[in-house]
Amino acid sequence: MRLDKFLKVSRLIKRRTVAKDVSDQGRVLLNGREAKPSSVIKIGDVLDIQFGQRTLTVRVERLSESTRKEDIEGLYTVLKEEARKKEEDNPFL
Repeated sequence: MRLDKFLKVSRLIKRRTVAKDVSDQGRVLLNGREAKPSSVIKIGDVLDIQFGQRTLTVRVERLSESTRKEDIEGLYTVLKEEARKKEEDNPFL
């Protein structure tokens, strides 16, 4: 399954076009490497997604072509969620 589609189906990102843009900007890592929107996702892969001041690390547990809101549980497991500090963004503060 494509990365941009997984991000949308899993509801980590609401729209596929936004998932594509985020990937194109280099804000998604797949198993520690920068991922393109067309990167193939497999069960067991680890994704690091940067949302503004927050980074979310998840492991892919299950793939599904489409899901209802009730069925998204179990698609991924959150491994780590961390907020970046302002000092990391600008060392001159």
